[in-house]
Parts: sequence; C-alpha cells; structure tokens
Amino acid sequence: MEILLIIVCGILTSISVYLILSKSLIRIIIGTTLLSHAANLFLLTMGGLKNGNVPIYEKGVSDYVDPIPQALILTAIVISFAVTAFFLVLAFRSYKELGTDNVERMKGVPQDDDE
Repeated sequence: MEILLIIVCGILTSISVYLILSKSLIRIIIGTTLLSHAANLFLLTMGGLKNGNVPIYEKGVSDYVDPIPQALILTAIVISFAVTAFFLVLAFRSYKELGTDNVERMKGVPQDDDE
C-alpha cells in the first residue's frame, strides 16, 4: 500500500510541476495547491501506514501510532488553505487591474513577432 501512495505522490508532484511552469496564473495556483497535497500525502506515507492504538499510555498496550505526522499534516493543511486563499485574491486583483492572467503579459515581456 505504501508503494502505491509513493507512486501517487510522484504523479501529483509531476502534475503540479507541469502546472506551475505554465503561463496562466490560475494554473500556477492549482499547481501549488496540488504540490501541497502531494507533500501532505508524502508526510503521511513516511509516517507509516500501520494499525495501532492511540498514543496514550495504558497498561499492556505496546503498539502505538505516531501522532507527529498527523499533527504536521493538519498544520500544513491550514497553512496551505490560507496561502491558496491569498493567491486567489491576489490573482483576482491582478486580473481586475491588468486584464489578463498571462504571466508574461504581466511582466511586460514583448510578444515574439515572426518578421
């Protein structure tokens, strides 16, 4: 099962890198969101997918599940939600001001003319 999740992490990472390298601002935002999801899934996979009890000390229980990866992922989900919301507001504002979501037009790069 862990091998399957690692393959899914690789696929999500490759899709997100492809989207981040595009010219559209919305695709870049979707790519960063997918990259954060891939990182969360990678952290969950590295924490180990095993069955166990809650990490509270009880008599006779020796198999616990590590709570640290889940706490890290919960924090990362909140942070990525806030960053995605900020990126969307920033993209909306720049689209209203500049009239485009093309990153090259925002920078003022001249178009290639075949003359």
